[in-house]
Amino acid sequence: MALSGNIFLVITLLTTILILFESINQIIKSVASYKILDLLSKVQVTAIITSFLLLICAFIISDFSVINVYENSHTAKPLFYKISAAWGNHEGSLLLWINLLIFFAFIFFRSARKKNEENKYILWVLLFQNIIVLVFLLFLLISSNPFLELNPQPVEGLGLNPILQDPALAIHPPLLYVGFVGSSIYFSAALSSLVTQQNKRQFALSIKNYVFITWFFQTLGILAGSIWAYYELGWGGFWFWDPVENSSLMPWFAMNALAHSLIVLEKKNIYYHWSIILALMTFLLSVTGTFLVRSGILNSVHSFANDPTRGLFILLILFTLILISIFVFFRHEKENFLNNSHIKSREFFLLINNWLMVFFLAVVLIGTTYPIFLQVISDQLISVGPPYYNFLIVPFAIPMLLLMGLATKLSWNQNNSLLKKNHLAYLVLSFLVLIIINITIQNISFLSSVIFISAFFLIFQNLHEIVIFLKTKKTLMNYHFSHLGFALLILFIGLNHNFSREYNFNLTPGEKVDLDHYEIEFKNLQQTNRENYNVLVGNFLIQNKKTGKEKMFFPEIRLYNNPQTITYEADIATQVDLDLYLTMSNLPRSEFYSIKFQSKPFMLWIWVSVFLIALGLISKFFLRRYGKID
Repeated sequence: MALSGNIFLVITLLTTILILFESINQIIKSVASYKILDLLSKVQVTAIITSFLLLICAFIISDFSVINVYENSHTAKPLFYKISAAWGNHEGSLLLWINLLIFFAFIFFRSARKKNEENKYILWVLLFQNIIVLVFLLFLLISSNPFLELNPQPVEGLGLNPILQDPALAIHPPLLYVGFVGSSIYFSAALSSLVTQQNKRQFALSIKNYVFITWFFQTLGILAGSIWAYYELGWGGFWFWDPVENSSLMPWFAMNALAHSLIVLEKKNIYYHWSIILALMTFLLSVTGTFLVRSGILNSVHSFANDPTRGLFILLILFTLILISIFVFFRHEKENFLNNSHIKSREFFLLINNWLMVFFLAVVLIGTTYPIFLQVISDQLISVGPPYYNFLIVPFAIPMLLLMGLATKLSWNQNNSLLKKNHLAYLVLSFLVLIIINITIQNISFLSSVIFISAFFLIFQNLHEIVIFLKTKKTLMNYHFSHLGFALLILFIGLNHNFSREYNFNLTPGEKVDLDHYEIEFKNLQQTNRENYNVLVGNFLIQNKKTGKEKMFFPEIRLYNNPQTITYEADIATQVDLDLYLTMSNLPRSEFYSIKFQSKPFMLWIWVSVFLIALGLISKFFLRRYGKID
């Protein structure tokens, strides 16, 4: 396995170099002939996919002569986790990264071949993309080879980190990597467009679908990671502003801004250089996130690498990409972002949307990297938590929601009237709903009230458009689904924040505790052995004092054998409107157990809202053929 894997990696390296030479040769000769490049691309993508499949096979058969398999697997692991272990480590995930780099280059090239677009723009895209491939291939072969051999071959492996043995986390990295790595193709396209002076509208059309697809997978990847952290880490929330979580969020903001900017570029042929900046920024932020995770400089539960050499290598890659981007970009004159734009036109409102997204991105970037720089400069250790992000981001969610509602009703390149009759009706209806919430539930803060009004305003507008579509079969814009999902997300996050309750206490088996609305009885403990671990299960009876309903909860303390690790598993009762969340952990040298009980409203709808956002991003691909969406 090790020998075969290395052979295919070398074939990939050689074909990458040949593609670079052939691309340069054709650019110099001003000839665009794709026959040789087509053959080389097929060999390249076949070789790299084969190498990755070989690594997966090595994990499946527990080939411990491969160091990567020995360090990250065990014969007792279930088959599903043996397969996911192939990308659940640094070397394997880097190989997956390179697979996706090459795959996107291949798809972009094949798409151009089908359209018979034989021009220098495509050659430059192929050139820049394969420079990135070459750099990461050298990184893989020099310091992170997944096919290094171990001799003599051990009988047993060390096992996979237990917190990675979860279905949601197994699919989380591949989904996220499609977003991360897919952004490389519009990074390469942006540089190529600058070099070749590609038609601006054609540039937007050439990358628009890739932006929406990668944005879709990035959204699903973040969703899968958030769900995993919710029930696996025992923190009891949907987002913790963990530094590595933030690393995935920053490219998402950039993709969001880029998608909206490309809409204007395609329609009005403006904001070209702004779109170029966002295309470059998205991939650079993806590499930045990779550096933060792999360098070990972040203290995060998500980090699985702590090798300064690897971190330095990725940092050099990042600086190289930044320097190339700056050099290519500043050789060309920049445009006035506001040219030909009325203040009350749709394109101007979309530009404000972009600025807000970049502001959110800057807030998260500073909050993530500031503790690192402070530690380097002054040796102080600090953490930036939710209060910082809430203070800076939450107030700006209000104009974001209102702008999303107003912009879709405005015309292109015209001085519009901002408030329509429908807008006033939505606002009045939003106020009425807020009054009902205050009367039936409880008083909420002024800031939360304004956020709820803004969210309801956007919800009512998009629901109205969807109802019209269902009645008249009028063409529906795909963004109505995403905007509705975003508004629902903000609404349910606000409700969850305002009405969540958390209780922490210590109990021994046989004791009870009386809370505001619940009575919790710690009945007993049960110990049992399972396939991959030993487990201590707590039996808790929780009674709702208002309704009298009772439910048993079974939180767990797990002891994994390979490697020896203790994890604490929550038991969650998910209902339509509410999650009840219970965890327990053992206190050292004590008969007491530390219990955390939470009442979390609308958790299910937070996940549904994010999925609706993702659905809207790609809905046009599977509904356009029926002429029902644009």
